[in-house]
Amino acid sequence: MKKIGALLLALVLTLGLVGCGGNAGASDLTGKISLDGSTSMEKLVKALAEGFSEKNPGVTVEPQFTGSSTGVESVINKTTDIGNASRELKDSEKEKGAIENIVAIDGIAVIVHTENAVGNLTQDQLKKIYTGEIKNWSEVGGADEGIVVIGREAASGTRGAFEELLDLKDQCNYAQEVDNTGAVVGKVASTSGAIGYVSLDATNDTVKTLQLEGVDATVENIQADLYFLKRPFVMATLGAISEQSDLVKAFFSYIESEEGQQIITQVGLITTK
Repeated sequence: MKKIGALLLALVLTLGLVGCGGNAGASDLTGKISLDGSTSMEKLVKALAEGFSEKNPGVTVEPQFTGSSTGVESVINKTTDIGNASRELKDSEKEKGAIENIVAIDGIAVIVHTENAVGNLTQDQLKKIYTGEIKNWSEVGGADEGIVVIGREAASGTRGAFEELLDLKDQCNYAQEVDNTGAVVGKVASTSGAIGYVSLDATNDTVKTLQLEGVDATVENIQADLYFLKRPFVMATLGAISEQSDLVKAFFSYIESEEGQQIITQVGLITTK
């Protein structure tokens, strides 16, 4: 009887540790983490939030995607925990206490309609297209068709990084400005003469991605420093990570973990390690 009792006790302890849902190893953290900012970072943020929530079922991760500048401003105003920005932080934002935590590196892809004959642009040609100096695709080896220049809204981190990397701040002549990454892809896919720019991980077979200076927009070429349109993905905090709540610190620890780093590469981005 003593042996049976011991076996039963061991069984009870085992069941108690494993639990009915197989939630072994789950943390006891509870609460909510709020994130706001870049639409270009949506795929990354959602993937990280899902993975973190699986390990921490007591924590709710609430992301919003309203643009880089809005996200950083929300952190500064203490209305969100983390502000996502697909660009470097501005000096004015840093002066207000925002800290630039770079979690990944992204490439900016230049996209056109799938039937566009042009496959490559030089940096100079790209600049002249966006300033309006080059207005027809025939001027860069394409069909005799007007170029429709699509861009993001002024608060976009992608726009800010694109214009900064090309030294085109406040010089672009946009035919249309749209307020999210998906809208750029959709507009270019449905407009034969269009050109636009999006995060590398947002490209798909509905559009054609151009080479720049003869170099494909790929993770490998960005890692090799061959492709020049690249920018940081930032998760800004008000003050250092060490000064944040236990929940926020745990979220950044998850990003730095092997699993978090794998998620970064799985969504087509480059890790900073």
